[in-house]
Amino acid sequence: MSEVKVHNYKMSFGWENDNGIGEMLIQQILRGEKTATCAPKEEYSEEELKETYEPVDEIVTVYDKSDKPRCNVRLKGVFETTFGNPDLRLVRGEGDGENVSKFQEDHRLAWKNIGIDLNDETILVVELFELVID
Repeated sequence: MSEVKVHNYKMSFGWENDNGIGEMLIQQILRGEKTATCAPKEEYSEEELKETYEPVDEIVTVYDKSDKPRCNVRLKGVFETTFGNPDLRLVRGEGDGENVSKFQEDHRLAWKNIGIDLNDETILVVELFELVID
């Protein structure tokens, strides 16, 4: 695999002791299966929120948990939705088709493992993207 060209904006997947989740997500991006990601809005500082919305239509470098650049994506949009009634663009982009229940189950479990409980009113910040080769 050739070296990834690094861009100004950054998106990270994975964390210490994530049981391979970060790598699995990066592989899904590389195969073009994952075109969206999300996180609870309450986990963002005001500055982080601003930085999340800033690079729309820009190329963003995807990093793994070791801070190694793995690929680039073009950020197509950022919006908010609720966990209880997620926008289908998010559900599809996470690879769940239109199966909202699967999306909710997977995310409830993943976030619970790092101490975050999701409920129907939890606001999610969604990033839609597409893989780019540069």
